[in-house]
Amino acid sequence: MGQSFDDYVDENGNIVVGDHQTLVSHVERNVAENADALAYRFMDYSQVSEGEAKELTWQDFGLRLRAVAARLQQVTEPGDRVAILAPQGLDYVVSFFGAIYAGTIAVPLFDPDEPGHSDRLRAVLGDCSPKVILTVTRSAKGVRDFVRPMPAAERPRILAVDAVPDTVAESWTPPNPHADDIAYLQYTSGSTRVPAGVEITHRAVGVNALQMVDGIKLDENSRGVTWLPMFHDMGLLTVILPALGGNYITIMSPLAFVQRPGRWIRELAAVTDGAGTFAAAPNFAFEHAASRGLPKAGEELDLSNVIGLINGSEPVTVSSMRKFNDAFAPYGLPATAIKPSYGMAEATLFVSSTRNTDAAKITWVDREALNAGRIDFAEPDSPSALPIVSCGYVARSQWAAIVDAESAVELEEGRVGEIWLHGENIGRGYWGRDLETSETFHNKLVQRLSSGSRAEGAPDDANWMRTGDYGVYIDGELYITGRVKDLVIVDGRNHYPQDLEASALEASTALRPGFVAAFSVPANELPDEVYQYGAAGLSRDPQNAAEQLVIVAERAPGAGKADPVPIADAVRAAISQRHGVTARDVLLVPAGSIPRTSSGKIAHRACRAAYITGTLRGGYTQNAFPDAAVQVAAVQNSFPDAVTE
Repeated sequence: MGQSFDDYVDENGNIVVGDHQTLVSHVERNVAENADALAYRFMDYSQVSEGEAKELTWQDFGLRLRAVAARLQQVTEPGDRVAILAPQGLDYVVSFFGAIYAGTIAVPLFDPDEPGHSDRLRAVLGDCSPKVILTVTRSAKGVRDFVRPMPAAERPRILAVDAVPDTVAESWTPPNPHADDIAYLQYTSGSTRVPAGVEITHRAVGVNALQMVDGIKLDENSRGVTWLPMFHDMGLLTVILPALGGNYITIMSPLAFVQRPGRWIRELAAVTDGAGTFAAAPNFAFEHAASRGLPKAGEELDLSNVIGLINGSEPVTVSSMRKFNDAFAPYGLPATAIKPSYGMAEATLFVSSTRNTDAAKITWVDREALNAGRIDFAEPDSPSALPIVSCGYVARSQWAAIVDAESAVELEEGRVGEIWLHGENIGRGYWGRDLETSETFHNKLVQRLSSGSRAEGAPDDANWMRTGDYGVYIDGELYITGRVKDLVIVDGRNHYPQDLEASALEASTALRPGFVAAFSVPANELPDEVYQYGAAGLSRDPQNAAEQLVIVAERAPGAGKADPVPIADAVRAAISQRHGVTARDVLLVPAGSIPRTSSGKIAHRACRAAYITGTLRGGYTQNAFPDAAVQVAAVQNSFPDAVTE
């Protein structure tokens, strides 16, 4: 490659992206210097179970981008929004970069034929008002049907990128964007509001991609493998990485992974030429691969070349890492492969990760102290011990301070507070939302620590982005303890939902691992069924608005007809004993009922809303990550929102 990571680092060790180093210039450099090298590879399993490889070299890729961009330039103006509503594949990658090549703002979304997304898709299109929608020929009718109800004056033009001939490329005009221009809008979750589009600039994505390269020590030979949907920020940044340096990336669809997770594993081990492979995936993917992705008897598999599996987007569990390591260590998977990480759309993606030479670190702390906002260490066998997983070290040229959100004062190591971020990788704001932008992205740190400040090196007047996440530093490493808005407060005591959910899972094998939601509901909003059940210990009082604990859990495979009463009693007893709080309702629901985000994370607020309205108790199937046996419709329902709640 023409440039290495060191070419982007100044004399002080900071990552620097020049004013004219953009996604366009990066791709153009690759086209010029690496024309015959492979850029993107898509494994298509729709016709052949073993997969059919479809590939684009940099020369082919550049030609397709210029053609699509030239066609867009005929019908758009610079800065217009261009939405991508296409299935996973090479045409999606071409659409995304093609929109940027045209000087427009790309909006990565999804094919409307994927069920469970309609409301969110309408909301996003209404929010960003795209001038054009890019899709493919086979999806064009579905896209037209979807936008037909829109007023004619607001209806976007629809272009099928696979129908644009290469000859159109000759009329392309380079847009020459500035690094601080918006490259794309990354839409966040819409579980409680209209989704918000984070404005990601060329500089932000360039810096963040380089931070990820540095964090897990990728080089020009490293190859990526991804099945994550490309409207998901973790999937998108993985696809962007080759443009800034490195080898090709292999893409497959989410369905291909869910149906046969061994496909992902085999691609990670596919080439044994000494070059490292990497991937990113949410926590549930490691559980799924460990249980259903093992090779067949006698099948050879060498995973010794895996240099980093970024585990992020949802709380990292000890059990998922243990299961994955136990399953694949016999096939050469390094003990250091899994990299618990922290990231979010507002930071483009990557914030922190475990060092490349380190194995994942688990620290045992006292539950009561953590709930009170401080760290006291505990022995693993102590009844009050709680395991928390380190998300490693904050990326180079990024700052993450632990802050008392009310006073805006930085807290010392060992104190729990809200995580505030600063750096050139941070998004510019939310599209069209000045107030929310100000509240989230434009915060001032009133007081820094006199020594050991995590803000050292950031300007005194820097803007800080509030993440909405609780975190703590222990021995210099960042631990995520929960979401500010998801914290369960009962009887004046704080409880992290993930902690309550883990206790529920340990109490009964009838609960589906990873599919338990804990949240609080005012007593006067609990359904009648709770008051009819004596073990809840409540009498209805319309004036009683005290928060009460509710546990909603999906049934494990094989437990669909099990008597719910003893299961609920076991969960209630375990939570009472361990946490000193009563679960007023323990509701068992069918698999696929609990709403989740695109990364597979429990959407606590959406689940709480469905519980209060009664749809969960009524058996209504929400958008959720399904069992591997289900087909396309249910698979796509695993990705109802963007990355963060």
